[in-house]
Amino acid sequence: MSDVVKKTKAWLLDVIIGLNLCPFAKKEFVNDTIRYSVCEHKKLKNALVQLAFELKHLDEHNECETTLLIFDTGFKSFEQYLDLVDLANGFIEQEGYSGVYQIASFHPDYLFEGEESSDTSHYTNRSPYPMLHLIREESMERVLKSYKSPEQIPIDNIANARRKGAAFFEAYLK
Repeated sequence: MSDVVKKTKAWLLDVIIGLNLCPFAKKEFVNDTIRYSVCEHKKLKNALVQLAFELKHLDEHNECETTLLIFDTGFKSFEQYLDLVDLANGFIEQEGYSGVYQIASFHPDYLFEGEESSDTSHYTNRSPYPMLHLIREESMERVLKSYKSPEQIPIDNIANARRKGAAFFEAYLK
Protein backbone atom coordinates (compact mmCIF):
# COMPACT_ATOMS: atom_id res chain seq x y z
CA MET A 1 0.00 0.00 0.00
CA SER A 2 1.42 3.38 -0.99
CA ASP A 3 2.07 6.17 1.50
CA VAL A 4 -0.62 8.23 -0.25
CA VAL A 5 -3.24 5.55 0.41
CA LYS A 6 -2.01 5.05 4.00
CA LYS A 7 -2.28 8.77 4.70
CA THR A 8 -5.72 8.91 3.07
CA LYS A 9 -6.97 5.94 5.11
CA ALA A 10 -5.64 7.48 8.32
CA TRP A 11 -7.44 10.76 7.50
CA LEU A 12 -10.66 8.85 6.80
CA LEU A 13 -10.41 6.94 10.07
CA ASP A 14 -9.27 9.76 12.34
CA VAL A 15 -11.05 12.77 10.85
CA ILE A 16 -13.98 11.75 8.67
CA ILE A 17 -15.05 8.74 10.74
CA GLY A 18 -13.49 9.82 14.04
CA LEU A 19 -15.34 13.15 14.03
CA ASN A 20 -18.39 11.61 12.34
CA LEU A 21 -18.19 14.10 9.47
CA CYS A 22 -19.74 11.44 7.25
CA PRO A 23 -22.05 9.13 9.17
CA PHE A 24 -21.95 6.66 6.26
CA ALA A 25 -18.17 6.29 5.91
CA LYS A 26 -17.53 3.91 8.80
CA LYS A 27 -19.54 1.03 7.34
CA GLU A 28 -17.74 1.24 3.99
CA PHE A 29 -14.34 1.62 5.67
CA VAL A 30 -14.91 -1.38 7.94
CA ASN A 31 -16.33 -3.47 5.08
CA ASP A 32 -13.37 -2.49 2.88
CA THR A 33 -15.65 -1.38 0.03
CA ILE A 34 -13.77 1.85 -0.67
CA ARG A 35 -11.46 1.89 -3.68
CA TYR A 36 -8.39 4.12 -3.35
CA SER A 37 -7.09 5.11 -6.76
CA VAL A 38 -3.98 7.26 -6.89
CA CYS A 39 -3.74 9.41 -10.00
CA GLU A 40 -0.38 10.93 -10.80
CA HIS A 41 -1.66 12.92 -13.77
CA LYS A 42 -1.32 16.68 -13.59
CA LYS A 43 -3.22 17.55 -16.76
CA LEU A 44 -6.99 17.86 -16.89
CA LYS A 45 -7.40 15.63 -19.94
CA ASN A 46 -5.41 12.78 -18.38
CA ALA A 47 -7.26 13.15 -15.08
CA LEU A 48 -10.57 12.81 -16.93
CA VAL A 49 -9.30 9.63 -18.60
CA GLN A 50 -8.59 8.26 -15.11
CA LEU A 51 -12.05 9.39 -13.95
CA ALA A 52 -13.62 7.51 -16.88
CA PHE A 53 -11.66 4.39 -15.92
CA GLU A 54 -12.83 4.64 -12.28
CA LEU A 55 -16.47 5.09 -13.29
CA LYS A 56 -16.22 2.02 -15.51
CA HIS A 57 -14.64 0.13 -12.61
CA LEU A 58 -17.60 1.04 -10.39
CA ASP A 59 -19.98 -0.06 -13.17
CA GLU A 60 -18.28 -3.45 -13.34
CA HIS A 61 -17.66 -4.02 -9.62
CA ASN A 62 -20.78 -3.72 -7.50
CA GLU A 63 -18.82 -4.94 -4.47
CA CYS A 64 -16.94 -1.64 -4.60
CA GLU A 65 -19.25 0.92 -3.02
CA THR A 66 -17.28 4.09 -3.62
CA THR A 67 -13.99 5.37 -5.00
CA LEU A 68 -11.57 8.02 -3.82
CA LEU A 69 -9.64 9.30 -6.82
CA ILE A 70 -6.58 10.83 -5.16
CA PHE A 71 -4.27 13.27 -6.93
CA ASP A 72 -0.94 13.01 -5.15
CA THR A 73 1.03 15.33 -7.44
CA GLY A 74 -1.47 17.31 -9.48
CA PHE A 75 -4.15 19.90 -8.85
CA LYS A 76 -2.41 21.43 -5.82
CA SER A 77 -3.82 24.84 -6.76
CA PHE A 78 -7.39 25.06 -5.51
CA GLU A 79 -8.43 27.05 -8.59
CA GLN A 80 -7.01 24.39 -10.92
CA TYR A 81 -8.73 21.73 -8.82
CA LEU A 82 -12.07 23.54 -9.16
CA ASP A 83 -11.61 23.41 -12.94
CA LEU A 84 -11.16 19.65 -12.59
CA VAL A 85 -14.31 19.35 -10.46
CA ASP A 86 -16.33 21.32 -13.04
CA LEU A 87 -15.04 19.19 -15.91
CA ALA A 88 -15.58 15.98 -13.95
CA ASN A 89 -19.20 16.92 -13.20
CA GLY A 90 -19.67 17.82 -16.86
CA PHE A 91 -18.17 14.48 -17.86
CA ILE A 92 -20.60 12.62 -15.61
CA GLU A 93 -23.51 14.42 -17.24
CA GLN A 94 -22.15 14.04 -20.79
CA GLU A 95 -21.51 10.31 -20.39
CA GLY A 96 -24.98 9.57 -19.02
CA TYR A 97 -23.91 9.03 -15.42
CA SER A 98 -26.22 11.72 -13.98
CA GLY A 99 -28.36 10.06 -11.34
CA VAL A 100 -25.93 7.13 -11.19
CA TYR A 101 -22.84 8.75 -9.65
CA GLN A 102 -22.09 12.04 -7.97
CA ILE A 103 -18.84 13.66 -6.96
CA ALA A 104 -17.92 15.00 -3.55
CA SER A 105 -14.83 17.17 -3.57
CA PHE A 106 -11.94 17.39 -1.11
CA HIS A 107 -8.77 19.46 -1.28
CA PRO A 108 -6.07 20.54 1.21
CA ASP A 109 -7.01 24.21 0.60
CA TYR A 110 -10.77 23.78 0.25
CA LEU A 111 -12.77 26.99 0.63
CA PHE A 112 -16.54 27.31 0.69
CA GLU A 113 -17.70 30.24 -1.36
CA GLY A 114 -18.96 33.11 0.77
CA GLU A 115 -17.12 32.05 3.93
CA GLU A 116 -14.17 33.89 5.43
CA SER A 117 -10.94 32.12 4.50
CA SER A 118 -10.15 31.66 8.19
CA ASP A 119 -13.46 29.94 8.97
CA THR A 120 -12.93 26.45 10.37
CA SER A 121 -15.91 25.16 8.37
CA HIS A 122 -13.60 24.68 5.38
CA TYR A 123 -11.92 21.78 7.18
CA THR A 124 -14.99 19.60 6.65
CA ASN A 125 -13.84 19.31 3.02
CA ARG A 126 -10.09 19.52 3.49
CA SER A 127 -8.03 16.41 2.91
CA PRO A 128 -4.37 15.44 2.74
CA TYR A 129 -4.52 15.42 -1.09
CA PRO A 130 -6.84 16.77 -3.77
CA MET A 131 -9.43 14.07 -4.42
CA LEU A 132 -12.72 13.30 -6.08
CA HIS A 133 -15.05 11.04 -4.13
CA LEU A 134 -17.18 9.02 -6.55
CA ILE A 135 -20.45 8.08 -4.88
CA ARG A 136 -23.18 5.74 -6.07
CA GLU A 137 -26.35 7.84 -5.95
CA GLU A 138 -28.63 4.84 -5.41
CA SER A 139 -26.66 3.84 -2.32
CA MET A 140 -26.64 7.39 -1.01
CA GLU A 141 -30.41 7.72 -1.46
CA ARG A 142 -30.96 4.43 0.37
CA VAL A 143 -28.76 5.47 3.29
CA LEU A 144 -30.28 8.95 3.50
CA LYS A 145 -33.79 7.45 3.78
CA SER A 146 -32.75 5.71 6.97
CA TYR A 147 -31.17 8.85 8.44
CA LYS A 148 -33.43 11.04 10.57
CA SER A 149 -32.33 14.50 9.41
CA PRO A 150 -29.87 14.34 6.52
CA GLU A 151 -30.09 18.10 6.01
CA GLN A 152 -28.61 18.49 9.49
CA ILE A 153 -25.37 16.66 8.59
CA PRO A 154 -23.48 19.64 7.08
CA ILE A 155 -24.70 21.93 9.86
CA ASP A 156 -23.48 19.50 12.50
CA ASN A 157 -20.19 19.07 10.65
CA ILE A 158 -19.51 22.80 10.63
CA ALA A 159 -20.33 23.07 14.33
CA ASN A 160 -18.08 20.07 15.04
CA ALA A 161 -15.22 21.57 13.02
CA ARG A 162 -15.53 24.89 14.82
CA ARG A 163 -15.48 23.12 18.20
CA LYS A 164 -12.33 21.19 17.26
CA GLY A 165 -10.63 24.33 15.95
CA ALA A 166 -8.25 24.98 13.10
CA ALA A 167 -5.18 23.90 15.05
CA PHE A 168 -6.50 20.33 15.30
CA PHE A 169 -7.04 20.05 11.56
CA GLU A 170 -3.87 21.87 10.58
CA ALA A 171 -1.74 19.60 12.75
CA TYR A 172 -3.42 16.54 11.28
CA LEU A 173 -3.21 17.58 7.64
CA LYS A 174 0.42 18.68 7.75
